[in-house]
Amino acid sequence: MPIKVFNTLGRKLEIFQPLQRDLVKMYVCGPTVQDVAHLGHARTYIAFDAIIRFLEYYGYKVFYVRNITDVGHLREETGEDRVIEGARREKLQPMELVDKYMFSFFQDMDALGIRRPNIQPRASMHILDMIEMIKGLIEKGHAYVVDGNVYFDVSTFPDYGKLSGIKYEDLIKHRIEPDPRKRNPADFALWKKAEKGYLLKWNSPWGEGFPGWHIECCVMVMKYLGEQIDIHGGGQELILPHHENEIAQAEAYTGKKPFVKYWLHTGFLTINGEKMSKSLGNFISIKDALKKYEADVIRMFILSAHYRSQIDYNEESLRQAEINLTRIRETLDKLHELIEEAKPGGKSPPEVENARKSFIEAMEDDFNTPRALAEIRRLVRAANSYLTTQSRPEVETLKAYYNEILELSRTLGLLQDYTPKKSEYPADVSKILDILLSVREELRKRRLYDISDDIRSKLEKLGIIVEDTATGPRIRFLRE
Repeated sequence: MPIKVFNTLGRKLEIFQPLQRDLVKMYVCGPTVQDVAHLGHARTYIAFDAIIRFLEYYGYKVFYVRNITDVGHLREETGEDRVIEGARREKLQPMELVDKYMFSFFQDMDALGIRRPNIQPRASMHILDMIEMIKGLIEKGHAYVVDGNVYFDVSTFPDYGKLSGIKYEDLIKHRIEPDPRKRNPADFALWKKAEKGYLLKWNSPWGEGFPGWHIECCVMVMKYLGEQIDIHGGGQELILPHHENEIAQAEAYTGKKPFVKYWLHTGFLTINGEKMSKSLGNFISIKDALKKYEADVIRMFILSAHYRSQIDYNEESLRQAEINLTRIRETLDKLHELIEEAKPGGKSPPEVENARKSFIEAMEDDFNTPRALAEIRRLVRAANSYLTTQSRPEVETLKAYYNEILELSRTLGLLQDYTPKKSEYPADVSKILDILLSVREELRKRRLYDISDDIRSKLEKLGIIVEDTATGPRIRFLRE
């Protein structure tokens, strides 16, 4: 079956066919680096990381660009640049603040196991490119100058609103520029005039100023990926006005449609039902989350919800993610250990092929990671069932289970650093354990199960797991 994606442009599932047969050109809006990254960022970038990994597993080559916004992103309530606001808060120069939080963001992404993009361009390093594009929009009649400010004339682009569905008369509600000299209240800024003493400004044909937020991504998309691309991603909050404005600018400038073939947007990550964000002060930083949970647990938690759906941060869901992850690891540990002592022969069981097929079908269905994870868990259960019913497992069967569980997990970005943990107990306690286990076996033969079970329970509290199999007891240690 072909991959189907839900395209925000059109609000429907569409068969995925990239512009070039084997190459996917993909752009995801990056962070505005004025503070630490939070789990809302992790939600978006983990989701797209899983999408990229699956596209590569499927056979595509993905060229991925994710930007850094370090100028021009104004706060709607105040009209102030978020970077300047952050610099004032921390008593730093704006670009000093940017460097601090840009590298902090990179560290967070690495810690979460999120693959680095092919290119990570900074907006402030593409000012000349933005000026050239703005000049082109003026020449084509899509933009105009008002006292050092340059505005995009929305009335010249009849398709405006095709992504978000907003009506022209409602646009004024989504503009923060109060300039009464604009031709239409709905027009948005491509270039803003900088007042004397403003900290982030550049020379331009219209005087000193800085770029509008929306022109930045257009320029970086086209510079590194071309005038038309396959996938543009970001959070749902970017649909309007940011992504709507990107379409207007790019298609007006190039005359080519569509600028983006498939628009993909992630749902909100909420906390107590409210969107997690810095402005609301209810965010949990990635760094704080990683102090409490390992990266794979956070990934498991986020991928347990479909990328388009809302997901609420709560301890119960994270604990369940931790339990599911532990089960997968413990099964892999058992399989790996038994491979060394298994008898020759065997083959890949039908459960492995069925799980792979169902996993692919789940991801072909708009990258349905909850269903894909369910298939991994089903395969884990099948592997454990095989282990409990076979007196002496066969090596090729064990390898098939082991390799498939690990490969499918890694296709979602899980268990990237996994190494099998062998259940070997220290030499100085081996004799004591052997004696204890022989006593327990004798108790079982005499059907004194309450005592034998009590011994197993007490060993488990010490981190020593006793598994009764057809070939006798097997010992393994809980992971630290």
